[in-house]
Amino acid sequence: MSKFKRILLKLSGEALAGEKGHGIDNQILSDMASEIASIVKQGVQVALVIGGGNLVRGISASAGGMNRAQGDAMGMLGTVMNGLAMQDALDKQGIDSVVMSAIRMEPVCEFFDRRKALKLLSAGSVVIFSAGTGNPFFTTDSCAALRAIESECDVIMKATKVDGIYTADPVKDPTATRFDDISYKEVISRGLKVMDTAAVALCMENNMPIFVFKMEKGNLTRAAVQGDLGTLVHC
Repeated sequence: MSKFKRILLKLSGEALAGEKGHGIDNQILSDMASEIASIVKQGVQVALVIGGGNLVRGISASAGGMNRAQGDAMGMLGTVMNGLAMQDALDKQGIDSVVMSAIRMEPVCEFFDRRKALKLLSAGSVVIFSAGTGNPFFTTDSCAALRAIESECDVIMKATKVDGIYTADPVKDPTATRFDDISYKEVISRGLKVMDTAAVALCMENNMPIFVFKMEKGNLTRAAVQGDLGTLVHC
């Protein structure tokens, strides 16, 4: 019996790029799809949000002089591209998936429909939420929080480069210690970089747990099915 029945998996766009740092590494994409397929076959219902930082980041574009709203629109389109790539990779694993966009762009993908998303998840399809919230100035973390709440997920599972939440950046500070669990309020008061503050606050207001774990082979299965290998953020 899986610990979680329905999860929202949040992946960074950068994770898809691998060591290249930009674009999509097909092997990494295939490996991630295989991990997702593994938990779907064990009965876990999966919603997915992928960032777009491997293709374009709105905040970075605005730092270079571009209008922030325009840059964010480009970033939202990047998340759609990543979503379509993941859909193709899941197809190759024999897993049915649907890409839903917060911005209308049929027939490339479907427009977001909460009720339809719930039916698809219940039927065992992976639902890939793309184009963020459809609005500028909101991160894909905020999108993940919003969609997890709307799609009645048990938890947000955020895949990162480290195995949980630490008192400080463990790469820079060897004395940093890892939390097994931590409250939303402590995450915010300590300024820990789990998600942006708006996303954490939305999760806190709606009692949506966040599970932070390291995205390595086999870890998603252990995190989703057994509920270990990371840090749980809750009330």
